[in-house]
Amino acid sequence: MLPGLKAYLKNILPARVYRFLLLFRNMQDFRSIGAFLVSDIPNMSLSGKLRIVRRIFSISLNIDSPHAQDEVLAFMRTILTLPPEGKGVLVEAGCFKGSSTAKFSLAADIAGRELVVFDSFEGIPENEEQHEKNIFGGRAGFKKGSYSGALEEVKGNVARFGKIDRCRFIPGWFDKTMPGFKETISAVYLDVDLASSTRTCLKYLYPLLENGGVLYSQDGHLPLVIQVFDDDKFWMDEVGCEKPRISGLGVKKLIKIIKGA
Repeated sequence: MLPGLKAYLKNILPARVYRFLLLFRNMQDFRSIGAFLVSDIPNMSLSGKLRIVRRIFSISLNIDSPHAQDEVLAFMRTILTLPPEGKGVLVEAGCFKGSSTAKFSLAADIAGRELVVFDSFEGIPENEEQHEKNIFGGRAGFKKGSYSGALEEVKGNVARFGKIDRCRFIPGWFDKTMPGFKETISAVYLDVDLASSTRTCLKYLYPLLENGGVLYSQDGHLPLVIQVFDDDKFWMDEVGCEKPRISGLGVKKLIKIIKGA
């Protein structure tokens, strides 16, 4: 959907109608749903997969969801195929109104994992990052306070549409909350928009990721974020390891690291 048309429709249409139209904005969503339905997920039948697909579309109809379904389904597949003997938690950094959190919590419940959610719950922090266009030519900009969802609003959305008992919320700015977090992580999903926030997440979360664990970033279309992921010196000096292999870097919105691969 063209950005100008998207903005126009958002202004004139009821919120649920607008969100319904957004369900059909990306043909990759349909391909990813097909791939999810035929994927080999242990102990999950086709009917079980169909229930998940139905629920994620229902969530998108009821909660503002700037992500695409193929992005959340990729992480959900990862959660559902984690080795059952693993003890690591799941981490989401950046949750906006809780749509992705609700979806991830469904997979976390099936997998018997805890989902730890980091967010300021005040929106994007103050920053001077000059985001102009993403790698696909679209507009990019992240003003202070944008993408804000209050903690109680997010909890309410997850309680209604997801599995809130599987979630633990850690409110605050990442540079204040993440340094004290020391738990083993099995999988991470970043949707933090800023290069500075990406640096903080990688610095404090990646060392906790178990070998074979997976890290996704939904911000792989942003040139400033790409620079962070591609910075060998940053990985050595601040993360404490060599830059890992990063799937999709510079060419895809959703990028992926499998630790140790």
